[in-house]
Amino acid sequence: MTCPLCAAEAPLSPHIPGPPGSPDAPVQICATCQAQITDPLTPPDPAHWRGLATAMWSETPAVQVLAWRMLDRLKEEPWARDALDQLWLEDDIRAWAEAGRHIAGVVHRDSNGVQLAAGDTVVLIKDLPVKGAGFTAKRGTAVPKISLVPDNADHIEGRVDGQRIVILTQYVKKR
Repeated sequence: MTCPLCAAEAPLSPHIPGPPGSPDAPVQICATCQAQITDPLTPPDPAHWRGLATAMWSETPAVQVLAWRMLDRLKEEPWARDALDQLWLEDDIRAWAEAGRHIAGVVHRDSNGVQLAAGDTVVLIKDLPVKGAGFTAKRGTAVPKISLVPDNADHIEGRVDGQRIVILTQYVKKR
């Protein structure tokens, strides 16, 4: 069988693009694509993904979603950035692709390497001057119900002293 993402002739297995609550539309993909999609800590091999320039035009919405997500992860590559600029998706398909973006690669970790999730409570491990707000967030301050910045694994958002601020993950630990 031929993988719809990379065009490799290989055995295929089902992959559901997620996130939870999205249409259950499994796509049959090769083991190499499966591994690079599901392991956010391993950078994708740009050479393997050259087939996305063709796959992104698939009529299958789930293939379009996976193509968009991988092109987004590879956007530092000039060819991937060009393909992403050319790709047009229906609004609902784009929303689906963007909703699962965090699944495709951005993993937020605290100073100890513990994975963070939206809604977690973290504690500051260093005094942090808050630019533009005129105060310093003190070490030991608990920041409840954090939000994750979807396209930057080093940033989270939270409320400190009534102000919504961006915090670098290297200065927090999960409670």
